[in-house]
Parts: sequence; structure tokens; C-alpha cells
Amino acid sequence: MNGLGRPTRLRYADRKEEAMTTHELKSWPDFFEPILNGAKNFELRVNDRDYQVFDLLWLREWDDRTKQYTGRQCFRQVTYVMDGVGGGCIEPLKGLMRGYVILSLVYSDGM
Repeated sequence: MNGLGRPTRLRYADRKEEAMTTHELKSWPDFFEPILNGAKNFELRVNDRDYQVFDLLWLREWDDRTKQYTGRQCFRQVTYVMDGVGGGCIEPLKGLMRGYVILSLVYSDGM
């Protein structure tokens, strides 16, 4: 809860590490490559998995044309979760729809 008695929608890595979940996710080549080479350190996702800080993303490159995994993969740890809250919210969050999250990521060796 924040100081106004409302649930806090922004979560970040300022608490002790807790039990984390590993999420196996498909990642299309256009999005996978920039994460793999370090140019992209965030992920926009439907929040159908209740992503939390310290969760691990197991990103597997998925070719949407052939409908097969390419064999390339990487791991990233979530350090920040921004929840979409929909219309009527503060200006910086108006563009992120309810049910979506932006995940801030850092490199992980998967362990």
C-alpha cells in the first residue's frame, strides 16, 4: 500500500529476494535479438502470469513464420514491474493498458 491507502502498482527490487518463478516465454526474432545483444533491457507483456520482481524469464526465440523454436535462448531477471492501470490514471501511465506490464530486465545465467 502506498501512503494514500491505495495499492502500489509500481514494484521494484528494493526488497529482499523472495521465492521467484521461472517463466518460459516465446520471443519473436525482432524482439529477441535486441535482448540477447543487450540493446533492449525491458519487455512489454500481457500480465497473464502475475510477474513479480526477482522472477526469471527464460526467453526462447520463436520463429513465427515457421512456428518453431530456433534453438536460441537467454535468461533475464525482472528488477521492476510497471502495471498498466488504464484510463483516468496519472499522466505517465496513461499509455499502458490495464492487463499489460513493462518488465525491466537484467542479465541472468538462469540459476
